[in-house]
Amino acid sequence: MRERLSGFIAAQGGFTSVKIENLKPMAGGASRQILSFDAVLEKDGKTVRRGMVLRRDLSGHRIETSRHDEFMVLRAAHQEGVPAPEVFWLCEDPGVLGSDFFIMERIEGESLARRLLRDQAYERARQVMPQQLAAILARIHKIDVKKHRLDFLPAPVGSPARTELTRYEEIFRSLALEPHPAFELGFRWLLAHLPESSRQTLVHGDYRIGNIMFGPEGVRAILDWELPHLGDPMEDVGWISVRAWRFGEDDKPVGGLAQREEFWEAYERASGWPVDRQAAHFWEVFGNLRWGIFTISQSRSAIDGSVPSIELASIGRRTAETELELLNLID
Repeated sequence: MRERLSGFIAAQGGFTSVKIENLKPMAGGASRQILSFDAVLEKDGKTVRRGMVLRRDLSGHRIETSRHDEFMVLRAAHQEGVPAPEVFWLCEDPGVLGSDFFIMERIEGESLARRLLRDQAYERARQVMPQQLAAILARIHKIDVKKHRLDFLPAPVGSPARTELTRYEEIFRSLALEPHPAFELGFRWLLAHLPESSRQTLVHGDYRIGNIMFGPEGVRAILDWELPHLGDPMEDVGWISVRAWRFGEDDKPVGGLAQREEFWEAYERASGWPVDRQAAHFWEVFGNLRWGIFTISQSRSAIDGSVPSIELASIGRRTAETELELLNLID
């Protein structure tokens, strides 16, 4: 891998010499292989060392996403001042490393949510991150899709809520091996409470605690842009409040950091747009159902043997948590 990777980087950047050091897997990445490395680059008689990250597809996952789409959206976000890693090179030739991948800068920091929510070192971060995350999300939703040629992203046909609900019900029907009455109730409730969307923006698709690089001062970068699409910005607002991202701090619905109203008001100040409270509730219900479908998907990848992973198998145990939260939210 080092030899192929160094050859790819040399060709892309016109370097006379590329040396790969400290190549190792990074924590997280249940659905992608994430490798950290140092690249020693020589060009025009000068040598520099850059910390880099490689994100590569793993075959066998039930819900496939596009490294091309992720690369393009990351590049647009970085150019628009969103704290996101700078992307360098995209490879869509499976002959290089066996699957699509891209290379981006490595941003130092912490990403484990339990450390953020419990360690004394991040006390200040816990205080400022709700406002930071609201302001960053507002900036993401203002990214000009046409300017950055992101029109290729999935877009709703008619109602964004109905489009997403239909899409995930189809995924659920293709995955479920046993009955899930709570999910069936969730689909019915959501269909009966579809919100009207007054705006359509870029949606991050996975904006949550666990996909954020942080330090003692707060947010350093937004990570994992695997699920971008065009839709209702309230989808991101609801997703960050899904119970699974609270990591035990259940009295603070927004990522274990803040109350919903606190986050909504900060988003309104940063964006200039009002938060539709009913729509936000709809998307939180939808988000919990969607995460439940993901838990089934991840476990199926392990159960079927397509991706032998204890991590994926263990995620499947969390389906029941999602079913209980759905019932609580609907009630």
